[in-house]
Amino acid sequence: MMKPSKEVGIVGYGAYIPCFRISAAEISRVWKMGEDTLHLEEKSVPGLDEDTATIAIEAARNALDRAKVDPQKLGAIWVGSESKPYSVKPTATIVAQAVGATPHISAADWEFACKAGTEAMQAAFGLVGSGMAEYAMAIGADTAQGRPSDQLEYTAGAGGAAFIIGPREESMAYLEGSCSYVSDTPDFFRRPHQQYPTHGNRFTGEPGYFTHTSMAVRQLMDDLGYTSQDYDKVVFHQPNSKFPVRLAKRLGFAASQFEDGLLVSGIGNTYAASSPLGLAAVLDKANAGERILLASFGSGAGSDAFSFVTTGRITQGRNPLPMVSDYINRRQEIDYARYARHRGKLNMY
Repeated sequence: MMKPSKEVGIVGYGAYIPCFRISAAEISRVWKMGEDTLHLEEKSVPGLDEDTATIAIEAARNALDRAKVDPQKLGAIWVGSESKPYSVKPTATIVAQAVGATPHISAADWEFACKAGTEAMQAAFGLVGSGMAEYAMAIGADTAQGRPSDQLEYTAGAGGAAFIIGPREESMAYLEGSCSYVSDTPDFFRRPHQQYPTHGNRFTGEPGYFTHTSMAVRQLMDDLGYTSQDYDKVVFHQPNSKFPVRLAKRLGFAASQFEDGLLVSGIGNTYAASSPLGLAAVLDKANAGERILLASFGSGAGSDAFSFVTTGRITQGRNPLPMVSDYINRRQEIDYARYARHRGKLNMY
């Protein structure tokens, strides 16, 4: 188990989800898929002027407003994503400049498929916990992509969540510990110059998602001396509508423990933002003294598990700042033609 020498926690958080939605029924209409394949209602779609950088900026601004932290006090801004707008130029410098945190700050992009956001969080806890920075911001954001007619057309959405890490005494939720589990598992990948990712088929569930997440969660609970009954809320990575429910049952969690963090039916799998957005949604409704388990998953493959306890500060800043549910409910439905234009699926060159 990993735990910094100095006690730290989440002093602020923020989220952002684009307003556009495409329904699973509309995608099925175009590709003539059977009704039994529709396990999701709809997914979020970024606008023509939105990308990972703009999504991360909006989430970061909400986090700063909630934390009431001067951006100049941030020692780092780290952005986890697998859909960066530039192949070489970092997204984190764009975010840092936009929120007024430059120039004396560490800024970098993190990669580990869908757990890039929690990798950045883990590093931010370590940076602040070591005393090298007073505050650090970690962001998970993505404009997930999928090949036309592929399963990802139904599940790959867009969104982002940002977390400001600081001292425990200022925290809305403090960190009890974290644990990771990784292996070289080819469950999902994309090679250079390949526009869309490739499924690892039989590796995707087992030994990918279920094995890695289960091992990280069980090791963390063993190290802390907890069982599933010790947690009030649980958040898992949501690649689809079935996996997190099956995982929760496998680990002994009741439906009431993880239902607040389930977002996939409303906005789709937001990749590196999936579990961070779920955590933000849970924090939106949490009360003081609740124990929360967060477990991400990234293809390739690995999982980061965290144990948090909320404090009396958890209700601060809820109004008038938007909650995750506000972004989900703020929706504008579009058809497949407009979706294809927004996502650049019509190659004009």
